Amino acid sequence: MKKPIRVGIIGAGYIANWHADAISATDNVELACVVDANSSAAKLFGSARGIESFSSVDKMLADNAVDAVHVLTPPSVHRKVALDCIAAGVPVLIEKPVALTSADVEAIDSEATKRGVLWAAGHNFLALPSYVRLKQKQKSGCLGRISSAEINWAFPLGALRSGPYSIWLMRETRNLLLELGPHLFAFAVDLFGPLEILHLQTTNEIDLPGGFSRPQIWRILARAGGVDLTINLSLVETHDDRSVVLRGSSAVARLDYANDTLVLAEANTSGLVLNPLRNATAQGISLLGQGLTNSARQLISLNQKSPYGLSFRGMCAEFYRAIAENRKVDARFSGSNAHAVMSAIEKTLAFLPEDPKPAKPRSKPNPTALVIGGTGFIGRVLTRKLVEKGVDVRVLSRGETHSFDDISNKVETRSVSLHDEAEIVASMEGITTVYHLGKSEDQTWEAALRNDVAVTERIAEAALNANVRRFVYTGTIASYDMSNSETNITENTGFESNMQNRNIYARSKAECESRLMALCEQKGLAVSIARPGIVVGCGGPLQHWGIGRWHGPGAIKLWGNGRNTLPFVLVDDVVEGLILMAEKDEAIGESFNLIGEPMLSARDYFDEIHRVLGPRIKVSSGPLWSYYASDVVKFFLKHKVLGRRGLSKPNLRDWKSRAHLSQFDNTKPKSVLGWSPEADVEKFVSLAINNTSMFGF
Repeated sequence: MKKPIRVGIIGAGYIANWHADAISATDNVELACVVDANSSAAKLFGSARGIESFSSVDKMLADNAVDAVHVLTPPSVHRKVALDCIAAGVPVLIEKPVALTSADVEAIDSEATKRGVLWAAGHNFLALPSYVRLKQKQKSGCLGRISSAEINWAFPLGALRSGPYSIWLMRETRNLLLELGPHLFAFAVDLFGPLEILHLQTTNEIDLPGGFSRPQIWRILARAGGVDLTINLSLVETHDDRSVVLRGSSAVARLDYANDTLVLAEANTSGLVLNPLRNATAQGISLLGQGLTNSARQLISLNQKSPYGLSFRGMCAEFYRAIAENRKVDARFSGSNAHAVMSAIEKTLAFLPEDPKPAKPRSKPNPTALVIGGTGFIGRVLTRKLVEKGVDVRVLSRGETHSFDDISNKVETRSVSLHDEAEIVASMEGITTVYHLGKSEDQTWEAALRNDVAVTERIAEAALNANVRRFVYTGTIASYDMSNSETNITENTGFESNMQNRNIYARSKAECESRLMALCEQKGLAVSIARPGIVVGCGGPLQHWGIGRWHGPGAIKLWGNGRNTLPFVLVDDVVEGLILMAEKDEAIGESFNLIGEPMLSARDYFDEIHRVLGPRIKVSSGPLWSYYASDVVKFFLKHKVLGRRGLSKPNLRDWKSRAHLSQFDNTKPKSVLGWSPEADVEKFVSLAINNTSMFGF
């Protein structure tokens, strides 16, 4: 039996899990290691998968640890990482965009050809079974002569509504097309060949923090192989339409690549009466059959064969077959196609005006307040409110951010690793008040201890050593048991004595609070803890998961029946509470539930969205026992079948708590801090819903 191909993943971000699952599902291939410059992220990913971790590509290559790699780093370093691996003779699959210029793609392809090393472009949707069928239909001629095609990506981009704005995708307008465009252009190039770009129109600009804007609608006209092409990119809160439509003389084919379905509307010889019935019946039967097949496939595979997951599996299968058979990779993922895709994107971007340069600050800020998590929803509003009050602010961010370009003389942004003690200590220089709003997204308790609890302790210790005057920490009401409708929660209610069976986020935040209070008692940390409710307002998301499980922007399944009053609170009120906590000596060593006045249930909230903005979101009840039962089954299968470790056990009280069945008493922040959340329903609705760009308009 052949030795399996050892694969390394370079880059431990969100997309890495999709690649890892596809690699694990590929015959005679094994996931061997992960590389990330953030050693903590690499170790976390490696421990969850039971694989080795490295903090540098050089070390991985020197150890001869792999036979192939997937490059999943930020696009700006794709070229360097790929060339380093190719120079070592290691085959490379590069996540899209392959690079930032066609010259970079050409350099990768040229070096790989010279050294005889295989490489592939990560245009994963071209591996979907439905797309393969579409190409077969096109080649067979059953569509007739194709005159025009339309390629659509109509899918909401939440970062345009509520951030984070510091990620690579959001830093420049061109990055939106560089990130999402390869999917669309890859379809066009693979179907029709190199593109001639005729026109670009961008509309529906949305203003973002920092005085800059981004277009949400892109319309590109092109031509290739005698076919007129329209490429549409829509990022507003719209119903998902990711599709390819080919219009031929004999049939119209519609590929829904988000759902892996292909439907043909074909010419037939029936009479005028039967023709419409025959067409509709044929399309309906085709959709029903594909829908049943896809549902069964996803159920049996625990959703690992969702259309998106299936696309990665198909791409990986082709890449590793090519390696095993010592042949070129299929044209869909070839260097020539990748070059044609990037060339078309470059030609399109040539129509795009350059982003305005940020104004140089009139003076350098002199920060006395430090905001950790300052690029998040609450953090952005807090930073601006502090500046309004005459306080200069230092914001810690994972990367470059333009969120405060318009007030750069008052706000200093620093890229700091919260796992680096020296960097945290340096960030405290000149600081008198620390606001810690950061959080980590962890799937295991071990990860939460490392990325949330240990980080929070590290920040607090640095604040003590820097003689910071006040430390304000943002916890969560999710740490409470909110499962009993008869309970009225105050700050004296406390959390459960045993949090082990609560969800990881709630448990982690509670543990952070406990350790901060211990530092308050033992070392004199002047800490105050805020627990905001469901925060709404300008800059917040439409699809708020504190209310229910969203199915796109048009439908939501509530946590429960949605008739109990929810703990909504305006973001401006939360920020005012945080500032008061830092100013009042009475707040030291105390916690405060920042909950607005009782006003709206979940159903009331969506009725108000309909009344004020117009859209009628489909709202349905979600029985809490059914969520729990589903969670039990998923936990068993993930733990026993997939071998996942460190998962949080299902807890019925957790699911009931998501419905916020208990009510809150906000007397303490009002009496101790002098806090006054909005009490007028009409004003609350106006600030929470109206003029908030919820739908991107």
